[in-house]
Amino acid sequence: MESLSRLVRYADMTAAWLDQDTIDTLLDDSETWAVVGLSGDPYRTAYSIAQELQQHGKRIVPIHPGAAAEGKEVLGEKVYATLADAAAAVGKIDVVDVFRRSEAAGQFADEAVAIGAGGVWFQMGVVDESAFERTTAAGVPMVMDTCPSKIWFERQRAQA
Repeated sequence: MESLSRLVRYADMTAAWLDQDTIDTLLDDSETWAVVGLSGDPYRTAYSIAQELQQHGKRIVPIHPGAAAEGKEVLGEKVYATLADAAAAVGKIDVVDVFRRSEAAGQFADEAVAIGAGGVWFQMGVVDESAFERTTAAGVPMVMDTCPSKIWFERQRAQA
């Protein structure tokens, strides 16, 4: 019985973090996306998704301590070591898009809340229920375990 209640709780949380209104708002009404884990390696998923964000008119702000220390630019944008550094330099960050493993991702949700970000997006396979609870309790909408590219693809397919 306990495992069944855990499954029900998981199903309820999944629905909450894949709320279509939240997804639509973050994708359609945001302009500046901080991309945590964007190093400039074109073979990494973060790179291709950041490119697609740009193609959809979003400004990307790369967050990667190593690349920032090297003074790199990625996709024409200056790389920052931390979200706080980025927010101080560029102003309001609408969405913090996190390309980190689940066990490391929660820190960035907390940092997003601390800088006043408009939303948090954890990529496919990245799930941290407690980070979701903390972030949404702080009034910051959050999406987990999906990708903007997937949503845009589904939208295009629905229109065809």
